Amino acid sequence: MIRPAVSADWPSIWPIISEVATAQETMPYDPALSSEAARLSWLLPAPARVVVFTEGDSVLGTANMYANRPGPGSHIASGSLVVAASARGRGVGRELATDMIAWARESGFAALQFNAVVETNTAAISLYESLGFTTLGVAPGAFRHPHHGDVGLRMMWLDLH
Repeated sequence: MIRPAVSADWPSIWPIISEVATAQETMPYDPALSSEAARLSWLLPAPARVVVFTEGDSVLGTANMYANRPGPGSHIASGSLVVAASARGRGVGRELATDMIAWARESGFAALQFNAVVETNTAAISLYESLGFTTLGVAPGAFRHPHHGDVGLRMMWLDLH
């Protein structure tokens, strides 16, 4: 089930974000990121939207979505999603991404742009491509992967018209 996140969800969201940040494999987050700094950057106020994917009382994933840029860039949406390691491969990411696309369309955005998809995150790239995203370009060596060295960051785009 996907529902709006509330402040009381943070103790369940933080371990997922911390796990991703500490692994340094799929998102450009500082591994020393504190819970408070992460909370401030993740639990964004409206008109942004933050959701959690739950199964029973467990939060298995979360996504935030917002205008990619202010002013003249505010017609393009962006967002981030993270899934707990224990829930990967179970469709949680697909549900969160599909929800984000629906929100962006309903909110009147012209497109959805992911600014930094790590080249070695093949599961995310395959998911996004299956939902219609294309890669606009790759910033070569822009992400320092702990096992693969410097790898590219993709900018991925989905036209919503």
